[in-house]
Amino acid sequence: MKNIQISVVAPIFNESKNINELHKRLTDTLDSTKKSFEIIYVENRSSDNSLEVLKKLKGARILSLRLPEFKYRTTQSIALDAGIKAAKGELIVTIDSDLQNPPEEIPKLLKKMEDDDLDVVSGWRKKRKDSFIIRNLSKLGSILRKKVINPGVHDLGCTLKIYKRETLEGIDLYGEMHRYLTALIRWKGFKVGELVIEHNARTGGTSAYKWDKMFRGFVDMWLIWFWKKYDDRPLHLFGVLGLVLALLGSSMLVLLAFLRIFGIISLSDSIWPLISVLAIITGTQFFIFGIMLDIIIKNYYSTSKEKIYTIKEDISV
Repeated sequence: MKNIQISVVAPIFNESKNINELHKRLTDTLDSTKKSFEIIYVENRSSDNSLEVLKKLKGARILSLRLPEFKYRTTQSIALDAGIKAAKGELIVTIDSDLQNPPEEIPKLLKKMEDDDLDVVSGWRKKRKDSFIIRNLSKLGSILRKKVINPGVHDLGCTLKIYKRETLEGIDLYGEMHRYLTALIRWKGFKVGELVIEHNARTGGTSAYKWDKMFRGFVDMWLIWFWKKYDDRPLHLFGVLGLVLALLGSSMLVLLAFLRIFGIISLSDSIWPLISVLAIITGTQFFIFGIMLDIIIKNYYSTSKEKIYTIKEDISV
């Protein structure tokens, strides 16, 4: 079978009104690139007839996800993860199914990748056509992400991206982690770039962006920050914090004992001795926790396929 050069992954959730147009525009656009391709739609337990519409498409792979009953649907991250892991292409394109990111932008991203020798090209929705609330929430999120994790691109939330297959190896997506995928890949040493793309207003279906996504994304951002800074030595964080607390508690006890011995203060009704002891105990616990987490991380890297480094090139002399 001919090698597939491009795999397009598109999560589907209640997008029955957009599917046929999306598929036609994707097919026409990918045909124009003269590259072999596949299109993978990941049906995300829609409540409309999206799955029935997908089954009528020609020339598409359809992944319908099965979930436990207590989860009415997956997050977009899990849908993307399923599609990416099923993809066979040398290049993997991710795109939303709401047609706000035009499929016709894909050749521009491909050219940017080839011209600048990039491993990932991220779309930048510089002029967004979303509602006022979504635009401003996204701006706030971008400011926070830039301060906390410095992702290297302007628009982490844009789903339209092109990845070389090797950049995605060893990465699992869950929660709202797809928003930080570009940052994770950049931290692994791959070359990431971006390109301004068109952004259209939604014409069919309803947006799945809710307030709870914003909060989940905020929590995931701090997880990414911790993993970036302390994935190889968590003891540097928890050990230092533990030592500082223990030293503060010990210093307070020494000072309180000195003041009590010389009759300067009475400790009979004081809460400060209890606070000092609590600081010592908490500090000790933090330090022990850091050691245990350090051991767990070392075991993780020694037994899993994911490594701290990857070999970019092997040049034989």
